[in-house]
Amino acid sequence: MGAMLNTRSEEGEARDTAEGSLKPVASKQLEQDGLPLPRRYWSIAAISFGTALVVIDGSIANVALPTIARDLGVTNGVVTNVVTIYQMVLVMVLLPFSSLGDRVGHRRLYQYGQLVFMASSALCLLADSFAMLLGLRALQAIGAGMALSVSAAMVRTMYPAHKLGTGMGINSVIVASSAAAAPTMGGYIVSHAPWQWVFVAAAPLAVISLLLGRSLPDPEPRNKPVEWISGAWSAITMLLLIGGIQVGTHDDWPLGLAMGVAGVVSLVLLLRRERGRTAPVVPVDLLARPVLGLSALAALTCFISSGALMLSLPFRLEEVFGFEPQKVGLLLLPFPLTMLVVSPAAGWLSDRVAPTKLGVTGMVIAIVGLLLLAFMPLAAGETGIAWRLSLTALGFGLFFAPNSRLLIAQAPRDRAAAAGGLLSTSRLLGQALAAVVIGILLAGGMGIGPTPLLIACALAVVSAACTMLRFSKRERAPI
Repeated sequence: MGAMLNTRSEEGEARDTAEGSLKPVASKQLEQDGLPLPRRYWSIAAISFGTALVVIDGSIANVALPTIARDLGVTNGVVTNVVTIYQMVLVMVLLPFSSLGDRVGHRRLYQYGQLVFMASSALCLLADSFAMLLGLRALQAIGAGMALSVSAAMVRTMYPAHKLGTGMGINSVIVASSAAAAPTMGGYIVSHAPWQWVFVAAAPLAVISLLLGRSLPDPEPRNKPVEWISGAWSAITMLLLIGGIQVGTHDDWPLGLAMGVAGVVSLVLLLRRERGRTAPVVPVDLLARPVLGLSALAALTCFISSGALMLSLPFRLEEVFGFEPQKVGLLLLPFPLTMLVVSPAAGWLSDRVAPTKLGVTGMVIAIVGLLLLAFMPLAAGETGIAWRLSLTALGFGLFFAPNSRLLIAQAPRDRAAAAGGLLSTSRLLGQALAAVVIGILLAGGMGIGPTPLLIACALAVVSAACTMLRFSKRERAPI
């Protein structure tokens, strides 16, 4: 088995064999063979429902914002905090909860998070003030963060090592399909029920996931003290950094700048503290390894690039190409639909083809697609927009699942949750930074031209460069 795995990953997975002498035989066997059938299928379903609830809850409220603003008497600018606070808290808690999951057991923390999410969702039905709604959204994000922080680590344990890419591809499909379904679900609920029910829509998925939860990998808590100080420090640092950017883009740049500077200082001090620890909350030990650090940076820049594309393109299609808003929504569909097809195929391929080769190929295709979109003629028409978007999605789809597989598989088994938290943080941070970049460009009058797509293209080039560079940094020694 070890020889087979070495031929399927350019990063030298023989490391796992070397680590085996330090692990119980059962743990090593579980990592190589995954969960037995049919338990594996039930655990895949449990993780899929849990992932869907996080993605749906993160975006389903968008279509309800105008209704909430009217009902609670707040402005359109203020009501966007319903979405912002959810994303903010989620980014803040992912790394601390990843560290906690390694200590108390992944399945235990995952199911506690779903219980917190269900309770806060039920309380949302009682929300009659904006302050109460924001508090409950923050509580929902805490529950979702508990589950999301350890889900990738459990995926690694569920699948045999040679099928991990397939597992990451399935997870990508769940994310893409849930994101595509959320606006439709939200619109239907707002049209037929009070807006409070929007925040309860994902709760049944948590119930199903909990019912299937016993099939998930058994918890393996480790006798290590909980890093409360580092966890809180990490959350506050993220709040200062992301919150400062958000505040700065809403015309209060002095406060935003002060928060950003404080965040940078806090981050430097936190990294100095974490560098000397064996299992740090902020995974500096993983980032210090070239393969993992470059994979994380490639993921971050790629998420910013794809996010900038999907946020800026609607403005261009409406204001430059003259399409109606409803038509714009339909014109964007080729991107998620292509991702639905490509993601599982890319995951399956990453179990057989070197992830670096797939990633570089994907980024080259994405760069070509972004350039074609940036310089798309006004006469391109609906078909021209569709095939350009599909080509770009093909490129991104070939990158995401293989890169995720590599990042998760190359982390030590006892740091799998930290690697998963790092991956999820890269995705959410990338989406937040993409929104900031597009907001700045729109405020400066450059958001509807080719500039956002050219920036997205430059970020895709950085992602491709990181992917190529890590190939020269192959790791073969065990941690």
